[in-house]
Amino acid sequence: MSAAQSAHEDSTRPDTGPDPAPRADAISVIVAGGGTAGHIEPALAVADALRRLAPGTRVTALGTRRGLETTLVPERGYPLELIPPVPLPRKPSMDLLRLPGRVRASVARTREIIDEVGADVIVGFGGYVALPAYLAAGAGVLRRRRAVPIVVHEANAKAGIANKVGARRAARVLAAVPDSGLRADIVGIPVRSAITSLDRAGLRAQARDHFGLPAEGPVLLVFGGSQGARSINAAISGAAPQLAAAGISVLHAHGPKNNLEVPSPDPHAPYVAVPYLSRMDLAYAAADAVVCRSGAMTVAEVSAVGLPAVYVPLPHGNGEQELNARPVVAAGGGRIVGDPQLSAKYVIDEVIPLLTDPARIAEMGRAAAGAGHRDAADEVARIVLRAAGR
Repeated sequence: MSAAQSAHEDSTRPDTGPDPAPRADAISVIVAGGGTAGHIEPALAVADALRRLAPGTRVTALGTRRGLETTLVPERGYPLELIPPVPLPRKPSMDLLRLPGRVRASVARTREIIDEVGADVIVGFGGYVALPAYLAAGAGVLRRRRAVPIVVHEANAKAGIANKVGARRAARVLAAVPDSGLRADIVGIPVRSAITSLDRAGLRAQARDHFGLPAEGPVLLVFGGSQGARSINAAISGAAPQLAAAGISVLHAHGPKNNLEVPSPDPHAPYVAVPYLSRMDLAYAAADAVVCRSGAMTVAEVSAVGLPAVYVPLPHGNGEQELNARPVVAAGGGRIVGDPQLSAKYVIDEVIPLLTDPARIAEMGRAAAGAGHRDAADEVARIVLRAAGR
C-alpha cells in the first residue's frame, strides 16, 4: 500500500505519463529499492521527480522476482531489470555458506545491466536489491573502467547492512531522520507528488462520497499496513458503539487476510470496513485523524498530508517503527501507543476526545505537516543529478 503499494495498499495513479523519448545525451539513472514498499515507494518518488526536473532522463529500476516491484514498477511506467536475490541471513545457517556465490551472481548480473543502460549514477534505498548495485558500481571491485557514482538514501531510523556498505564509497549519503547510524544529510523520505500535493480540503466532499461517509462530522482513518493488524482491528472495532455515539465515522482497512464485520450502530456515523484502500489519496482527504502502524513510508505520507496520528509501532523487530514516529510526535503531530497498550478502552479514553476536539486536531495537523519533508523527492533528485555531473 504508503505507503505494499505504499505501506497500506495504495495504488493511486502514476504522477506522470510515459517516459519521453530518450535523447542520446540523456542521463541514465538506476534506482535500486526493491523488496518492500518501504524501499520501492521512495525509489519511484525520486524517479518521478527526476522526470519532472530533467525531462528525458532514463530511469531503470532494479529488482528481484520476489518483491513487490514486479507489480509496482511497471504500473508506474518504468522498465524493471531483475537480478538474483541476495537475502542476508540473520543467523548462521546453510544459507550463510551459499551467500558468497549468490552475491557474485547478483553482482555480475547487475554489472551487465549497468553497462546495458549506460548508467551515469545509481541511487540505492537499501535492502538486498541495493547491495549488489553498490558492489557492482565500484571500479576496483569488479575491474570496471570507471566507477559509477552512488547516492545512498536510508529511510529507516536504523540503517541496514546494505546501506552501511554503500555509504563507504557513496558520493552522497542521505537519511530520513538523524541518528540512523550513517553520517548523512537529513532530507526526509521521498514521497510521490500525488500525496505531497494533495488538497485534502478540496477533495474532502468527493472523498467522503467515494467511501460512503457523511459530509460532516469527524472521520477516523484506520489501517495496519498492507496485511492489516489484528490488534488495531480489535481495538477500534471494540470501541465502535462509543465512536458512533460520539458522532465519529470510521474508515477501516482491516487487511485482505482478515475479516471484520462491524454493524454501524448509527447511520449518521457509519463504520466502513474494507479489506484494503486502493485510493489512499481519497482516504487521507476524507479523514481527520489516523490510527496506524509507523513504518517509515506511513509516517512520511501521514505527516506530509498533515494528518494527526496515533502511531502503534509494530511490536516486533528492533524497535525501528517507534523511532520512525518519534520526530513527528516530538513536534506535536501525533502520539505513540504500544501495541500491548492499544485497546478499546484506549480508543474510548484517548482517541474519541481527540477526534471531538477540532482545535486540537487542527493544531496537531499543522505540527504534523511541519515535521514532514514534502520536497524530499525533488531534493534527492537534484542531488542525484549533481552526482551524475548534470
